[in-house]
Amino acid sequence: MASSCRRPEHTGPPDVFYNEEEAKKYSQNSRMIEIQTQMSERAVELLNLPEGQACYLLDVGCGSGLSGDYLTEEGHHWVGVDISTAMLDVALDREVEGDLLLGDMGQGMPFRPGTFDGCISISALQWLCNADKRSHSPPKRLYTFFSTLYSSLARGCRAVFQLYPENSEQLELITSQAMRAGFTGGMVVDYPNSSKAKKFFLCLFTGGTGVLPKGLGSETSDRTVANQ
Repeated sequence: MASSCRRPEHTGPPDVFYNEEEAKKYSQNSRMIEIQTQMSERAVELLNLPEGQACYLLDVGCGSGLSGDYLTEEGHHWVGVDISTAMLDVALDREVEGDLLLGDMGQGMPFRPGTFDGCISISALQWLCNADKRSHSPPKRLYTFFSTLYSSLARGCRAVFQLYPENSEQLELITSQAMRAGFTGGMVVDYPNSSKAKKFFLCLFTGGTGVLPKGLGSETSDRTVANQ
């Protein structure tokens, strides 16, 4: 795949790639801020939270807190987890409202069962498909992440991940480990026929028989991919 050399996750581990310089870009680049906000808005929409109710949410790969800013605007309380100290430092400098935690999602989520009413994650999940160390096994790290996340979410709520999958095999690997960990749900593809606007959201349910939402712009060709 020709574009793969430009993918951030191919340049090094996330805690190395998101250094001070890269972290500053995220808090100062208006285009990045706009994109992050739009994707956070869509992720929260897919969470389908109770209307007019403040929820306690988890933001995985929270970075400099841009998605957290949107959660705060919507009246929610949140905890952000990220592997990059530089990104979290920027979030602290920006005085975001959420609680921040340094952690590697591949090592699992260290929260009590049923802690959160939902989880969002913007542009982070695909990093788990890379083995940055010899000891890293992507299927194992994905399973560890999803199983501990499943435990930390209240039953009947959702987790929504916006991600940039490299290929269909990667999507299959991610969704299969999520289902193994107990989740139901599947992939929601917004604007499936547009090369620029196309966005992938993994929409997961903890229990119950949730109906997978339709992707935006998919009325003409229903391309939401459900995992049975």
